[in-house]
Amino acid sequence: MIFEAARRGAANLLSPTSRSALFKSLGLTILILIGLWFGLSGTFEHYAMPWLEQLVPGLPDWAGWLGFVAGIVAGFGLALALGILIAPITAIVAGLFLDDIAEVIEREDYPADPPGRAMPLGAAITQSAQFMLVVIAGNIFALFLMLIPGINIAAFFLVNGYLLGREYFEFAAMRFHSPQEARRLRSRNSGSVFLAGLIIAAFLSVPILNLLTPMFAASMMVHLFKMTERRRLARG
Repeated sequence: MIFEAARRGAANLLSPTSRSALFKSLGLTILILIGLWFGLSGTFEHYAMPWLEQLVPGLPDWAGWLGFVAGIVAGFGLALALGILIAPITAIVAGLFLDDIAEVIEREDYPADPPGRAMPLGAAITQSAQFMLVVIAGNIFALFLMLIPGINIAAFFLVNGYLLGREYFEFAAMRFHSPQEARRLRSRNSGSVFLAGLIIAAFLSVPILNLLTPMFAASMMVHLFKMTERRRLARG
């Protein structure tokens, strides 16, 4: 069931009917990343560079290469910061465009089912902001764990697998249920949701491809929600 949901989610990335949602999701993700890059680099230049100049004043000319090295280190630091923030960024984007994505999937793949209800814009923004804060906190925690040999890679996948699986599933479920019922459904299917979250985390770990995470994760979880609902109804 999980791998079938992932297969269908990946297929939706290439579907002509999903291109509008895909381009909007991808475009906003890139714009946020560009804005963050300039914001972080500007903050570094404004606060960190004067501090470094005061820390090592009066360097001889031959030591000018230290500035070049510092620039490289800063670049890696900024790239690491963006790597940490890519998960919460995808969460915000998915929260804004999940309804667009879900409507396409429901119309194309589940035409006989009742359509879901789009969340009000205010609720979607609030939900996305809360999710973003939780994912940022989780990834900061995972960053500290990554300093410990033996569990560093596992920490990234476990933290993001749990958080992304939980939130994306609830996003999909809340098109048909109240937030409380969506959480209960996620709890009853916690194993499947967590494994699906691990697949999303693996997708997120691939550079360039991770820009498509909001579309893939939202699509996959819509399919997973539909499959779990049909199984629940079949059981009575």
